[in-house]
Amino acid sequence: MLRTFRKGGVHPHDNKLSREAAIEVFPLPETVVIPLSQHIGAPAAVQVAKGDKVKAGQLIASAAGFVSANIHSSVSGTVVSVDNVADAGNIRRPAVTIKVEGDEWEDGIDRTGGFRKADPSLDGAEIVKRIAAAGIVGMGGATFPTQVKLSVPPGKKAEYLVINGVECEPYLTADHRVMLEMGEELLEGIRLLAKALGVTKSYIGIENNKPDAINHLTVLASGDPAIEVVPLKVKYPQGGEKQLIAAVTGREVPSGGLPLDVGVVVQNVGTAVAVYEAVVKNKPLVERIVTVTGKGLGKPSNLKVRVGTPVSSLIAYCGGLPGSAGKVIGGGPMMGRAMSNPDSPVTKGTSGILIMDGAEAVRRAPEACIKCAKCVEVCPMGLEPYILYKLGVRNLFPEMEEYYAPDCIECGSCSFTCPASLPLLDYIRLGKGEVMKIIRARKS
Repeated sequence: MLRTFRKGGVHPHDNKLSREAAIEVFPLPETVVIPLSQHIGAPAAVQVAKGDKVKAGQLIASAAGFVSANIHSSVSGTVVSVDNVADAGNIRRPAVTIKVEGDEWEDGIDRTGGFRKADPSLDGAEIVKRIAAAGIVGMGGATFPTQVKLSVPPGKKAEYLVINGVECEPYLTADHRVMLEMGEELLEGIRLLAKALGVTKSYIGIENNKPDAINHLTVLASGDPAIEVVPLKVKYPQGGEKQLIAAVTGREVPSGGLPLDVGVVVQNVGTAVAVYEAVVKNKPLVERIVTVTGKGLGKPSNLKVRVGTPVSSLIAYCGGLPGSAGKVIGGGPMMGRAMSNPDSPVTKGTSGILIMDGAEAVRRAPEACIKCAKCVEVCPMGLEPYILYKLGVRNLFPEMEEYYAPDCIECGSCSFTCPASLPLLDYIRLGKGEVMKIIRARKS
């Protein structure tokens, strides 16, 4: 019997239009814009100035705190500005703009493309050091600095490493293609992560709508008892850390807790491959796989893209913005955000670009709540979304804390299932942000 998590969950149509599209290398753009904050935590401190010549893989901004990440140039060329640049939401944020001139890389970076095993003499501390130097962050969308996740605090112990190959968000297929096309690199990255954590057992959770990936990785890992592929029943949001841990290990992360509270660390498949490249090939995180998709798009694709490349150029490469387009979404339809500035750059956390048809993008007018409790039934965190929504509408933020608003993972299952089309997630997300401010102020 296939495993899954117990609480809640929904079943949106997966719309994996690009599942058969092999990864293509996207051409170099004329200019890249590299934001200084592509991760959770403190923005990186810039190390270059206008007029500087840089190479691909060169450090251009250094981590500015424990929870921060290094940033490297994804191209070679000339720095044309260090200034505030509009992001996907048209908010101006610090970034380095580089005019592309050739493709010259820093010395010592192995770009041969062939697989090779890691040096067995590497210890956990050296692995974490190389990961930090390379600026690796969680590539499933959360962008938490990977070296911080691997730094287990005193009093905690990691027992299992769980690799997230679920990709439960509709339309997205980048992780699926990584598992199929970079399986050996993925498994070696898992071994490196496990060594850094000091764990002896790793699991790869994959939903059973990806049987080719399940079979492929099962065969590759068959000689390694420390790595086990776990097929999972399709259910959204199984890619959430807490839901994936429950499905794979049966352990429940407590309210307000972290995966380490139950002895687990979770990493995305793309992150594991980036770890392999950083540790074995000395390659920093300067490119990633991005799904560009949509029902009206001419060529749904999975593209290997340099960080800083304009999103609009990816859309043009895949056939251009269709006349039926209603929204451009950064990410998938459930948790992604509408992009008001499609000229904004691809970042380390850009997993997908979805062109949503106008008919799909239009929200129905909200009606009165009929108290059906469907939102409660599908909430994977066991919350009461309709109550949190009402409190959020009324700006009753202290009361939202009493109803565990910080536990919301913002998956959108409540809004997806609401027959009254209430903007449940919008107000819960707004209120959660205010509750977190209250909590931080109380702690300080």
